[in-house]
Amino acid sequence: MQRWLDSYVEAWRTYDPEAIGALFTDDAVYAYTPVGEPVRGRDAIVADWLSDRDATGSWQASYRPLVVEEGRAVAVGQTTYADGRSFENLYVLRFADDGRCAELTEWYWQHPGQN
Repeated sequence: MQRWLDSYVEAWRTYDPEAIGALFTDDAVYAYTPVGEPVRGRDAIVADWLSDRDATGSWQASYRPLVVEEGRAVAVGQTTYADGRSFENLYVLRFADDGRCAELTEWYWQHPGQN
């Protein structure tokens, strides 16, 4: 699980389409929030990531598994941007047998007092 999270951060840092795609199953579902319509399918997830990039070097992130059980996991971490914004993150994940993510829902909270 930690290896997948590290690969996720590296794919985000590089915006390498192959690295992004390698994280997810063909039919993966990615919800950036627990409400609203998720992005469906690996190709759509890759395209979505590439359409809204963070500037190189503008953020730092680290995540760690909190709970891992039978193909499901919850990960926690923090993302900090160069402009001073900081977020606590919680990811709810489901993995396929091959280790790729089949479902990811993000929950995040911005630290109080930040724009």
